Amino acid sequence: MIQRSDVEHVAKLARLKLSDDEIETFTQQLGDILDYVHKLEKIDTENVQPTAHVLPLCNVFREDKVKDSLDREIALSNAPEKEGAYFKTPKILESE
Repeated sequence: MIQRSDVEHVAKLARLKLSDDEIETFTQQLGDILDYVHKLEKIDTENVQPTAHVLPLCNVFREDKVKDSLDREIALSNAPEKEGAYFKTPKILESE
């Protein structure tokens, strides 16, 4: 069982200021979580195959196909600003 002092120690490491009510709540909640983990540890999984997902999934992505892209002039025709063959955007990073 997790103790109040354990929660206080973790809060100190995480630099969290918790009220007494929060410490009590988290002590109870973390204790409940650890109790549940202990229950799970008792389950016999000897003959259970490891899985990445509980449902049998297959790749649902489409096949990549090479095709013509949008014409540059058409793409740039909707740009609020352009410079040559490029979209012009506001500067967001300062260089030193």
